[in-house]
Amino acid sequence: MTAPGRRSSTFTRLLRHGFTDASAAERLLDGVELAPVRSDPVLLDALGATADPDLALRSLVRLLEAQPEPAARRELLDTLTASKPLRDRLLGVLGASEALGDHLARHTGDWRALVTYEPRDLHPGVEEFEECLGGAGDPVALRVAYRRCLLSLAARDVCGTIDVAETAAELADLATATLRAALRIAAGAAPEDAARCRLAVIAMGKCGGHELNYVSDVDVIFVGEPVEGADETEAVRAATRLASHLMRICSETTVEGSIWPVDANLRPEGRNGPLVRTLSSHLAYYQRWAKTWEFQALLKARPVAGDLALGEEYVAALQPLVWQAAERENFVADVQQMRRRVVENIPVAEVDRQLKLGPGGLRDVEFAVQLLQLVHGRADASLRSGTTLDALRALAAGGYVGRVDAAQLDEAYRFLRSMEHRIQLHRLRRTHLVPEDEADLRRIGRSLGLRNDPVPSLLREWRRHAAVVRRLHEKLFYRPLLDAVAALAPGEARLSAEAARERLVALGYADPAAALRHLEALASGVTRKAAIQRTLLPVLLGWFADSADPDTGLLNFRKVSDALGNTPWYLRLLRDEGAAAENLARVLSAGRLAPDLLMRAPEAVALLGEGDGRGLAPRGREQLEAEILAAVGRAEGAVQGVTAARGVRRRELFRTAAADIVASYGTETQPVVADPGALVDQVGAAVSDLTAATLAGTLRAVVREGWGDELPTRFAVIGMGRFGGHELGYGSDADVLFVHEPRDGVAEREAGEAANRVVAELRRLLQVPSADPPLIVDADLRPEGKSGPLVRTLKSYEAYYRRWSLTWESHALLRAEPVAGDPELGRRFVELVDPLRYPERGLGEDAAREIRRLKARMETERMPRGADPKLHVKLGPGGLSDVEWTVQLTQLRHAHEVPGLRTTRTRAALVAAREAGLVGAEEAGILDEAWVLATRVRNAVMLVRGRAADTFPTESRELAAVGRYLGYGDGHVGDMLDAYRRTARRARGVVEELFYGG
Repeated sequence: MTAPGRRSSTFTRLLRHGFTDASAAERLLDGVELAPVRSDPVLLDALGATADPDLALRSLVRLLEAQPEPAARRELLDTLTASKPLRDRLLGVLGASEALGDHLARHTGDWRALVTYEPRDLHPGVEEFEECLGGAGDPVALRVAYRRCLLSLAARDVCGTIDVAETAAELADLATATLRAALRIAAGAAPEDAARCRLAVIAMGKCGGHELNYVSDVDVIFVGEPVEGADETEAVRAATRLASHLMRICSETTVEGSIWPVDANLRPEGRNGPLVRTLSSHLAYYQRWAKTWEFQALLKARPVAGDLALGEEYVAALQPLVWQAAERENFVADVQQMRRRVVENIPVAEVDRQLKLGPGGLRDVEFAVQLLQLVHGRADASLRSGTTLDALRALAAGGYVGRVDAAQLDEAYRFLRSMEHRIQLHRLRRTHLVPEDEADLRRIGRSLGLRNDPVPSLLREWRRHAAVVRRLHEKLFYRPLLDAVAALAPGEARLSAEAARERLVALGYADPAAALRHLEALASGVTRKAAIQRTLLPVLLGWFADSADPDTGLLNFRKVSDALGNTPWYLRLLRDEGAAAENLARVLSAGRLAPDLLMRAPEAVALLGEGDGRGLAPRGREQLEAEILAAVGRAEGAVQGVTAARGVRRRELFRTAAADIVASYGTETQPVVADPGALVDQVGAAVSDLTAATLAGTLRAVVREGWGDELPTRFAVIGMGRFGGHELGYGSDADVLFVHEPRDGVAEREAGEAANRVVAELRRLLQVPSADPPLIVDADLRPEGKSGPLVRTLKSYEAYYRRWSLTWESHALLRAEPVAGDPELGRRFVELVDPLRYPERGLGEDAAREIRRLKARMETERMPRGADPKLHVKLGPGGLSDVEWTVQLTQLRHAHEVPGLRTTRTRAALVAAREAGLVGAEEAGILDEAWVLATRVRNAVMLVRGRAADTFPTESRELAAVGRYLGYGDGHVGDMLDAYRRTARRARGVVEELFYGG
């Protein structure tokens, strides 16, 4: 007897054998059912070897209790102790699957299926499974027979008799036998239908690929033909009834549960299409209407039941179309987009637990392998396997995938599939989520041989393999392109030049020969630099291919690498800084502007790798001005000073453009910015601040060279238009006014000459041809326009505005804001113009009519000949001009009484108008959306083309690049244009009401 408070030796042994509830286990072992064997150490050892000893013991006791007679219980116990194969198999199953334990408790004699140990029982095929199911004459009997077969299969799996690939293949064979049995039952119930038609069942998905899960939909396609002399329509109807009955037999729930759902949604037209089609109907659909993913699905098509000859005809007829799929436009983009959509549709709470669909999951391996099969299987029939691991081996043998990569991927895929099998086996429920309960994780870990600390070990192994998959599934496609142009280790197969060309074409490269030359130049040789490039390029090629112009991305990367290749930090930055390489790839393939800015000073690449994205964060006006003024102060003269200022401007334009591109494209670590308005504001503020700082530095350089420390007149630059509104784009001119005021004792003429010399030299130096982009300073909004003096005194402005000011000039002054020069003079200029732009009594109706007439004339006269007005983002209906003039008319009318309207910024004024009730919330939202979209299009066009334009590009690659910036994938530029027209049309409706009708 055990003393109070002390544990028995049995309790301690149970804990040592892996039981978590040793007290409950001790009670079960002391029960009458196990009395004859409770002292047998072999039984305890066998229980301790299972995935869940507690579950195995509970289920064993249930099985013994369920035996109908004492003799049957005695037989089971005797066999259990005498036969190690039965002991390992039965307890292994009971410790891994609660559902199969339930089955055994209901069908008490089925444990005998685990006793036999003949070779045909160890590796059964379809015929053996058919024999096992052959006696089932109705759906209920079929379910029982299916579970009996599954019991034996699971025993072989958990005991390690078969590996994960063999398990998946046997599950597919069992499904094949089950479909045949179900069709036999359906045909027996409707012999007249069976006599009228030929029906073939084509397995798809994992069943077709011989890699089925324990619990999975069985994907099928049905093909029907009339028997000789039968009417085709009637035959198809008969085949449809048989197919429907087959699906019900397998899918419906009875007292014995269900087998698995039969899913026919991969058929032409999906759930909306007919369940059964003739072969010719299938062929017509795939020749004319099928999408890329449908050909990808056909990779795994395999006849499994019914008229197998008809099934073979079906596969033979469609196979040529499958291997032509890679020639379709946007093929790779379509496949990759489908993969992205799968990931995006995973509920956020499940992403980190998704074993199948999540990043680094099973689907990543399967998609990558299938993509390579479709590209190279056209010319190499050895790749045409529906089984993922077989296809991966063939790809490695043919040199399409590196052997090391293939081996790592094979190992990861096997581990992830084993996890999936163990998760599903427990309750025989369809799930791909890794459980969170520690007991479940412990059982799974132990079932996979992780006996020491099974939970942390399982999670660690899972994360490790998922990381391998994430790293390799993109690299898998691109690495062999480098091997095609680089020296390989002995025995390593090489991707042929033709295969490399095919792969580059499939990726969207327009000039694969040039791309291969770039790869050879970058990656060949034995230098450390070439070795690092060979590490980087597989991933970079994928990122380039994700753009609208991968050729340009690769070419630009070669140029940057040629310029910086001998710099010790460059390749180290790309290799070691997680975001730098992807940021660079996005920037180099997004268009002309950012790469052109970078090529003039490639060392700016360093901005892309500064930690946590800080390198791309916009710098403030004060910081920019301080740097530029310091550079000017170090320069020997005005030319050198302005050259330095323009160099800073070029670098900062690159920083802003790169940040814009990365935020618009998104990266692995930084999602696409959700608020496009915030991105527009960031670009506008950054470029406007940079322009102001550049003007301040240039002004300092010009004054210092001509007059020393002090100009004989106070001088200020007033920003106008988009510059004053902090809304400059990459290609915007700087609209300004120049104002001066003679210092005490300085004659007005001398002061005026000095001011004019400053303006002329400032404008000249900022436009001198150089490696840096020019800054055009436009003063056409000054009084009297181009006919008026470039610079005026404050008194001259006051006199002009008092006597001669036109309505359009008051309108233009809404955007006036000091940007450089004497801040006090700038403040006084603002005080001067405030009464003009914010008239005390608002805007008179005559003035409002004049503004409307001027706007209408602009729409007519300034629209470029041949341009589509509906796609002109500045002057077209619902474009920038429409929105801005509507907002500005509201400011002219109401700013005297609504302080929030006294702003130079369009969006801020629109918010103030909404808050004051002058514009409805819905109308304000419509105008804001249109203005933001038009501004983004303008920025995108400049980024893509390297020159400003107010219309969408006509060249297809440029148009696609604009679409990519705006979030539209390959093949969706039509959607982009439709969205712009729709947004602009809604905005024009608001403009008609508020501007023309108000």
